Amino acid sequence: MKVILNKDLNTLGEEGDVKDVAKGYARNYLFPRGIALPYTETNIKKFEARREEIEARKSSKRQDAAGLKEKLEALELVIAMPAGANGKLYGAVTSQTVADELTRLGFPTERKRVELPGNSFKSVGKYKVAIKLYESAAAEVGLTVEAQVIKSEPKHSAPARKDRRHHGEPTEGQAVEATPAEAPAAGASDQA
Repeated sequence: MKVILNKDLNTLGEEGDVKDVAKGYARNYLFPRGIALPYTETNIKKFEARREEIEARKSSKRQDAAGLKEKLEALELVIAMPAGANGKLYGAVTSQTVADELTRLGFPTERKRVELPGNSFKSVGKYKVAIKLYESAAAEVGLTVEAQVIKSEPKHSAPARKDRRHHGEPTEGQAVEATPAEAPAAGASDQA
């Protein structure tokens, strides 16, 4: 079934594009949400009237993507991750990690726009990451993964275990003796 997209949809296309989709997808998802309209003569005429406006928006998006590409390619990302002595990371640098770092630096980026060779990095080093921008435009960003210094606390030896029988409490078969400090106190209380 042919439809005309009324809005941009990442997985399908941009506003004004004519696409061939399954009837159920169009009827149950695209039409109710206003994402697409049926491919009819009246809808074609509506989009032809808006063609210049749509093309102006696309041109603006291309220019924004080109400017963003220059800024991103000038950027060098540095991500510190906990790692072992051999340089292997305890976790992994994923597309979400890179997207979070770019967002922190003021470049809001979706995780699905970040492409890592091999899906993740599991050791320290220098890498190249592709960021999809608009249409076929993509920026290649340098990424350095560093080992994060983990301060390890000095190991304390466990305190010596005390034997419960030697806490001053008599056990079976042990005679109770009064210590010299307790003896005069006991005698003084008898006199009073």
